[in-house]
Amino acid sequence: MVPPPEESRKKMKKYTLNITAAMLFALVTISPALVGSSCVAPKGEQEDTASTAIKKDLGITALKYSSPEVPASVIFCGKTIDLSRYDRHERMDRELLAFTYMHSTSLQMIKKANRYFPIVEPILKENGIPDDFKYLMVIESNLNPIARSSAGAAGLWQFMPGTGRDYGLEVNSNIDERYHVEKATRAACRYLKDAYAKYKDWVAVAASYNAGQARIASQLAKQDVDDSLDLQLVEETARYVYRILAAKIMFSDPTAFGFRLRASDLYPAIPYTEITVTEGIANLARFARSKGITLAILKNMNPWLRETSLANHSKRTYKLKIPTKEGMYYNPQTVVPHDKRWVVE
Repeated sequence: MVPPPEESRKKMKKYTLNITAAMLFALVTISPALVGSSCVAPKGEQEDTASTAIKKDLGITALKYSSPEVPASVIFCGKTIDLSRYDRHERMDRELLAFTYMHSTSLQMIKKANRYFPIVEPILKENGIPDDFKYLMVIESNLNPIARSSAGAAGLWQFMPGTGRDYGLEVNSNIDERYHVEKATRAACRYLKDAYAKYKDWVAVAASYNAGQARIASQLAKQDVDDSLDLQLVEETARYVYRILAAKIMFSDPTAFGFRLRASDLYPAIPYTEITVTEGIANLARFARSKGITLAILKNMNPWLRETSLANHSKRTYKLKIPTKEGMYYNPQTVVPHDKRWVVE
């Protein structure tokens, strides 16, 4: 007798399940023999192979453990910061993990530092600002000179429009010197010196760059603490100084974070000549072409030019960087690392 359709389907489903179970049992039974005989080396050989790989490769396998080690202390602007207290240790750990595993961003920061640190370091020095503040610039913009935040902060030092003007930068729709590496760095130095005059402490100065000078001062008084690292602040500001410290640690030893770079991987300085301009330029594309470059390259070298013309109604003096013909092309053999710790060869 032919079973009803529903009963037939149930029998077929049961039959299929039985076959599947039998196949799985056979696979589990046979697999160890196959794997043991042809795929997996004896335990001793496995350990030797893994050990050899770590010794040969100083890259990501150099991270013997998944989490980078948190140092007991770190020096910032000549001050030793104790990281042994549990809250400081864990905050530092969070930022070191972030730098370790945001690979492309961390690698690009190291590459770009080779171009921008040689510009920024002398300016910091001549203005009496500790060299460690270049790492503040690193975390502000990821060393992207045209970085712009959703709030409107711009450039390597992420000045807001009003703050930029307060510290001597020209900021309008035609010219925005927040994107001018040298001028913005000098403006940042003026800001940092003003903050230091208030706090007499570089760690507090660094925190104020994110939170504002008034907020750090008021919170130090309100919470009755002397060290800005002990303040209870909103998460972004609470993380800020630790991110600066993490950047310094990473730049001091990139291979400890699994980053292996050759000198030829780094971004070199672009050789250029300067043209002094005291008049407006109606058509920057035509101007660029007359200099043997494109508008894109002109604005890449001078990102403070915000439009396709230079108005200059006030007859100010500007200096335009024009890359040399040879300088526009990479020659890996001529790239010199600014810091030898950044490269493995």
